[in-house]
Amino acid sequence: MFTGIITALGTVRAIEPLGAGKDMRLVIAAPWEDTATIALGASIACSGCCLTAVELAEDQFAVDASAETLACTTLGTWTVGSQVNLERSLRVGDELGGHIVSGHVDGVGRAISKTPENGSIRWRFQVPADLARFIAAKGSVAIDGTSLTVNDVQGDTFGVNIIPHTASVTRFGTLQPGDAVNIEIDMLARYVARLAETK
Repeated sequence: MFTGIITALGTVRAIEPLGAGKDMRLVIAAPWEDTATIALGASIACSGCCLTAVELAEDQFAVDASAETLACTTLGTWTVGSQVNLERSLRVGDELGGHIVSGHVDGVGRAISKTPENGSIRWRFQVPADLARFIAAKGSVAIDGTSLTVNDVQGDTFGVNIIPHTASVTRFGTLQPGDAVNIEIDMLARYVARLAETK
């Protein structure tokens, strides 16, 4: 489990095919001072996708991504040099500054516009129609693993505001309209919808 509060901005250092299939090993450089102390097998959210650390070094870690993960998230489009939002898993007693994020990406959305608004940037995203019904104004959503509050919803699009601090410590600083992003809907919204379907 995660909070959606990004703690580091990593960079893809290497991409290696695994076996004869389409799985990949991704080596990610991380600026954490204690990368080498991460437990082998630990969960790390990489732009919102929960992955398992399979190799560790002083300033990097490696994760394996299956063909299914590569096809259903933005990970399949990553190249060497791609920026990655990073968050280590939540520990009991940690501050819950965002919202409960599972690291299970629900789908891929697309940034469609960014507009300066006072001191922040209003971003607009489009999501697959089957996810749009789970996104509500003033609710939570995770975009590339970043916990954000939804400002407004119009059909299959929604808006969020990104303050300068968030832009400086996440991939939002380099994101451009047209870019694909990983979307995780609020877990509470998912269960409320499921309960409504069974009545």
